[in-house]
Amino acid sequence: MNKELIINVNAQGVEIALLEDKKLVELHNEKSNARFAVGDLYLGKVKKLIPGLNAAFVEVGFEKDAFLHYTDLSPYIKSLLKFTQFSMNDKSEKGLDFSKFTVEPEILKTGKISEVMNGKPSVLVQILKEPIAAKGPRLSCEISLPGRFVVLTPFNDVVAVSRKIHSGEERKRLQKLIEAIKPKNFGVIVRTAAEGKKTAELHEDLATLTATWATIQQNLKGAVAPAKILSEQTKTTSILRDLLNADFNRVVINDKTLYSDTKSYIQRIAPEKEEIVSYYGNGSTIFDTYGITKQVKSAFGKTVNLDSGAYIIIEHTEALHVIDVNSGYKSVGSNQEQNALETNLEAAEEIARQLRLRDLGGIIVVDFIDMKLPENKRKLHDKMEECLSQDRAKHTILPISKFGIMQITRQRMKPELTINTQEACPTCNGTGKITSTLLLEDEIEKNLSYLITHKHEQLKLVVHPILYAYLTKGWFWKTKMAIWNKKFGQKTAVVADSSYHLTEYRFFDKNEEEIKLS
Repeated sequence: MNKELIINVNAQGVEIALLEDKKLVELHNEKSNARFAVGDLYLGKVKKLIPGLNAAFVEVGFEKDAFLHYTDLSPYIKSLLKFTQFSMNDKSEKGLDFSKFTVEPEILKTGKISEVMNGKPSVLVQILKEPIAAKGPRLSCEISLPGRFVVLTPFNDVVAVSRKIHSGEERKRLQKLIEAIKPKNFGVIVRTAAEGKKTAELHEDLATLTATWATIQQNLKGAVAPAKILSEQTKTTSILRDLLNADFNRVVINDKTLYSDTKSYIQRIAPEKEEIVSYYGNGSTIFDTYGITKQVKSAFGKTVNLDSGAYIIIEHTEALHVIDVNSGYKSVGSNQEQNALETNLEAAEEIARQLRLRDLGGIIVVDFIDMKLPENKRKLHDKMEECLSQDRAKHTILPISKFGIMQITRQRMKPELTINTQEACPTCNGTGKITSTLLLEDEIEKNLSYLITHKHEQLKLVVHPILYAYLTKGWFWKTKMAIWNKKFGQKTAVVADSSYHLTEYRFFDKNEEEIKLS
C-alpha cells in the first residue's frame, strides 16, 4: 500500500489529505487559530462537582466548561494534583527533580469524584475530545505524551508493549530494553512502530519525551488557571509520527515554511525518508493537481456511488448515523445470494473509508443487502474488520443481526467533517436573478484597472477553470490576459481553481492575501 500526504496551506489554515493507493481516506482541517485540539495540555480549574454523574465541570478557557468524568481521572490523580500545585508554586531555578517526586497511592476505581476533587483545585488536564456542537471539550487526567516509538505516562513504573507486536521474543526484548533505560516515575507504552528498533533510537525518543515533560513543569511555574500549558504537535507532524512507515512514499507541501519544518522533522525521526518530502511551487491549486478536489466532491454527498453501479446512502440523526446499501444496476449473475455478497463486500470497503474520511463517531448502523447464508454474513463481518484495521480511532463491530443490520461504534474525538458538495447556481447564486454574463469580462477588467492604479503589484487572479480557459487560451499575444497585461503595463498571474463557481473570481496580493473589492 502506497501512502501519500498532500498538504494545502492557505489563509484559513492547513488542509491535509491522506491518500492510500491514490484514494482519499482522511481529510484534516487545521485552522490557523485552532484551540483545544486533542492532546493539548491545559491548567484547568474545577468549577462544579456533579455527584449524580460522578463528574466535574472544569474551566479551561472555552466558552463552555469542559467535562471530566471520574473514570478519566487516572488512578494517579492524587499524584497529579500534588505535582500541579508544587509546580505552580515552585520558585527554584532548576525546578523539581521528577525522579525524586514521591508518588501518592492510587485511588479506587469505584470512588466518588467529590472525595478526590474536594476544594475545587487547579489541575493539569489533557484534551480527550474536541468541543462538539453545544458541548465543551472532554478532559482526561491520564496524561500521556506520544512519541514515534513509545508513549510516556507519568506517575507510574509500568512498561506495556503493543499487542500488535506478535513475536514473543521481540516483546520480551522491548520489555527488558525499556525497563533498563526508562527514567524513574515514568511508565512507558511501547508502540507497534518500535518493533525491530535499536536501543539508541528508543532512547532518543524517550529522551525527547522526558524533555517535553520538563517543559510542562517549567510552563506550570506561576501559571494561573485557565491556561494552555502545552500544544500538541501540528496535524502534519502528528500524522507523520503515527503513520510514517515503509509504505509512506510522498509528502507534498505548497508552503515553504511548513515544507522546511516537515523536512527537518523527518530528518530527526527518520533520516532515511527525507527524500519523500517535496515542495509544490506550481501555480495551480495543489488539491486540483492531485485530484483531491474531485474526490472530495464525489465522496461527501448524501449518495456515494461504487464502481460496480451499486451505491450507499448516508443519513445523520442526533443519536446515530445510518448507512443504507443499494445494489443499483449491479448484476453479475443469476445467483441473488452471490450478487448480494459481492455488493456488500464492495460496500464494506467504501463504508470503512467513509467512516475515516468524514470522521463519523458514535453509533453507526449499516443496512446491508439481505443475505441468508451464515457463512456469507461472517465473510462480510471479517471484511469490515479488515477494512477498519487501518483506522486509528477505537471501534467495535458487532455481527450482523437477524434483520441484516450491522452495528458499529467508533470513537468520537472531534466534530465530524461535513462538506457541502452542492453548489449554488453559478449564474444567480441562489437568488433567481442574474446580471448579464456579457458584463463579467468588463467587470474583471475594471477591477483589475482599479487595483493596478492603486499600486497593487504581483497580482494573482483566481477563477473557475472555464473562465480561466476563456482568459488564457489562444495565441499568446492575443489572449485576453495578454491584452490586459499590455494595456496596464503589469503582468497579472491567473490561476484556475475548480472549487470556484463559474462566474466567481478573486484577486490576491503578493502575500497571498485576498483583496476585498467591496
